[in-house]
Amino acid sequence: MSLSYRWVIVAAGALMTCVALGAMFSLAIFLEPMTLDTDWSRAGISSAMTLNFLVMGLGGFAWGAIYDRYGARIVVTIGAVLLGLALVLASRTGSLLVFQITYGVLVGLAASAFFAPMIALTTAWFDKNRSLAVSLVSAGMGVAPMTISPFARWLISAYDWRTAMFVIGVAAWALLVPAALLVRQPPKPAADDATSDLAANDTGMSVRQALRSPQFIVLALTFFACCAAHSGPIFHMVSYAMLCGIAPMAAVSIYSIEGLAGLGGRLLYGVLADRLGVKPVLITGLAIQSVVIAAYLAVSELGQFYTLAVIFGATYGGVMPLYAVLAREYFGQRILGTVFGAVTMLSSIGMAFGPLAGGMVFDAYASYSWLFIGSALVGLGAVAVAIAFPRLPRSELQPA
Repeated sequence: MSLSYRWVIVAAGALMTCVALGAMFSLAIFLEPMTLDTDWSRAGISSAMTLNFLVMGLGGFAWGAIYDRYGARIVVTIGAVLLGLALVLASRTGSLLVFQITYGVLVGLAASAFFAPMIALTTAWFDKNRSLAVSLVSAGMGVAPMTISPFARWLISAYDWRTAMFVIGVAAWALLVPAALLVRQPPKPAADDATSDLAANDTGMSVRQALRSPQFIVLALTFFACCAAHSGPIFHMVSYAMLCGIAPMAAVSIYSIEGLAGLGGRLLYGVLADRLGVKPVLITGLAIQSVVIAAYLAVSELGQFYTLAVIFGATYGGVMPLYAVLAREYFGQRILGTVFGAVTMLSSIGMAFGPLAGGMVFDAYASYSWLFIGSALVGLGAVAVAIAFPRLPRSELQPA
């Protein structure tokens, strides 16, 4: 198989992350029409998103382990079938509990079948430009708010929320199942290169050793703190802007600009990581993220919000794919799916923590100031942990 096929893998991975994560995060678009139609509480419907994050974390770890044993195609195929089924079932539910199970649990489980396995597969296909390739796969997450969410809003306006969710489920089948059939493992090395290839891609660690290693602990804590730092400001940004006197539609546009900037940030940070190294680019990005979060305390005008949104979106979007590249360098390809799945599990917990903390802070103080202060401090903690990254185990295994 030609190595040029690796760009097909990148395209398939970007499409999968776009559709899967876009379908999951479109719950925000369904919130109001569902509340009006069913009389379910907003908190009850929103709790499905909390379940999404928690199930995604556990699912990412499980799917990563299955990827290591059986490859990516079976994982993403199951995920594609399950995602469409979950959305179709959720569109037909008549009770809040059943909706929370079908959307919160099944959609979260299905969505987690794409990110970690496709990221791990992409690192296996690329020796050069690996950071850029991983960033392009991750870019699908940035495209989702500009594609799936508007599509959902149009369907709801034209029909109703049940029809919209049903159509998105069918569309997920139509897009993801054919894309899953394009997924291939990378070509095996020639016999005379097999030994050297194994040495280059395997640190000799077992999964148990890897999950107990200092490298894993530092990587996981950094990813957790990074996500805990930016998830609260992202989730509450529109509300914060409105408190600062920004009109509602203009406040929503701030969120859109962050998402658009995240696309450019993934490309920029991916290229820089390939040229300068992953760790220095990651540490610099985490530092910028923390400073920008704190800077939101000093803004009040729309232009200022836009400026920070560009920097903030590019930064948190840019650093996210770099954790997979670091995991590949630390632990090699053989157990990457399991290890990165475990790291992703902890990052999902961090993502779930931020919005909850922001809501508690606002309920207590009627202000978001402490959210941004606390998030900036957590971001600085991520920088401090990242600086402590141990040496790569591969260099320790190489003979003198």
